[in-house]
Amino acid sequence: MKQTVVLKVDSQKPDIEKVRAAASIIRKGGLVAFPTETVYGLGADALNPKAVLALFEAKKRPMDNPPIVHVENINDVYRLAEQVPPNADKLMKAFWPGPLTLVFKRSDTVPDITVAGLDTIAVRMPQHPVALALIRESCRPIAAPSANLAGKPSPTSADHVLDDLNGRIDAILDGGPTRIGVESTVLDLSVDPAMVLRPGGTPLEALRKVLGDVKLHPFVVAEKELPIEKTRSPGMKHKHYAPKAQVILVEGAVSAVMATIKSLISTYWLQDKRVGVLATDETAWAYEADVVKSLGSRRNVDAMAANLFRLLREFDEENVDAIVAESVPTEGLGLAVMNRLRKASGYNIIKAG
Repeated sequence: MKQTVVLKVDSQKPDIEKVRAAASIIRKGGLVAFPTETVYGLGADALNPKAVLALFEAKKRPMDNPPIVHVENINDVYRLAEQVPPNADKLMKAFWPGPLTLVFKRSDTVPDITVAGLDTIAVRMPQHPVALALIRESCRPIAAPSANLAGKPSPTSADHVLDDLNGRIDAILDGGPTRIGVESTVLDLSVDPAMVLRPGGTPLEALRKVLGDVKLHPFVVAEKELPIEKTRSPGMKHKHYAPKAQVILVEGAVSAVMATIKSLISTYWLQDKRVGVLATDETAWAYEADVVKSLGSRRNVDAMAANLFRLLREFDEENVDAIVAESVPTEGLGLAVMNRLRKASGYNIIKAG
């Protein structure tokens, strides 16, 4: 087992020598976890097939699930993409650096394994000084899915990365907790009109202000598993974001959701199961369960997004058998939170009321 080195850096002004040490690992084909504004990513040289294969193996990631390629310069997009449509320029000017991933037709420069054999590539420019410095010092575009074992909740701290990948990767740049807490929005520009493949840190409403017509892939709001032949975006296929405990998502009006959750707690207790409830500030007081945690206020979906993956991991530490979660409003980042909760539950959804 390899030794995973943790390099602590200031999130805003990272020690350049530590960043260069991590960049050297990337250039030599190694794996480095690093913070972005969304979640921690696990980075490999996107143009080195052996390095990308090692990335898949370290995460135990299915080979048909393409990682996102991270850049720090818009010029790199023109190397990685076969064509860059005019609306891409608008979006890059409006949202980059930031939590928006754009899907283009790929160029021949990109190894097949980096795009899971697809004819498209997903690219983004992260809005985090550590991430940008690492890409710049590596002199490489960096393929970087979330820095967790496949299927588990995404990591929003270096400790989460260590829990999953200690001994499996070379280094972690520890820049403290991430700000947004859910992954980037993935927007497919290889189709017309543009289509959101994964909701995330850039809200749908903001995209529509710039582009006008933006579609949602049916998967984004799906309430059951949909058959998908080709995974054009991370998070579309396979189980994602799930803690060890079974997750049950209860959707509906708040009063009906609360009544259903109370009933579920009683049912699980009769089965001698340890129950966790993922509630909100407005409702947490009402539940008697083994563990009750609040995502935050229903009036602040950004805070809910920032807390989601950390709380799912905390439930695992509390050894609950089941996590019963409330639905949340779907405006802004709430759409991403609900998408992640539905995926975490394996579409085990109860409609209350």
